[in-house]
Amino acid sequence: MSISTYLETAPLFEITKYSGNPPKDGVVFSGYPRQHPFEPEKLIFVYDPLGTNPIIMEFKLCDILFVEDQPSVVTETGESLRIVKIWVRKGAYGVIHEPFEVQDTLQFINTSRSLHERLLRSLNK
Repeated sequence: MSISTYLETAPLFEITKYSGNPPKDGVVFSGYPRQHPFEPEKLIFVYDPLGTNPIIMEFKLCDILFVEDQPSVVTETGESLRIVKIWVRKGAYGVIHEPFEVQDTLQFINTSRSLHERLLRSLNK
């Protein structure tokens, strides 16, 4: 199954929005939400969806503390993407889906390190 098929299997997930200020005990991520195609208690989140290397993340819905709509963006093909900021509970566990090339030896560790450094830099802005 391709990544695009995986992300398009289920319709956009409507996240409950809370009123008030964002929580102080959460970490903010900005990106494109999708309902997990197989586990309804989880959210697929595409971080930096129009960047050169978008990151596909997965969070439990119970760990999302606050959601704020951002202006939608339009891709080169004319598709509109709903962009949101989500605050995820500090200490929660998420999953990063990371592509790799299948060869005799995998370069997975170096790829992971650069991915993690890029994500940390963007979160610390």
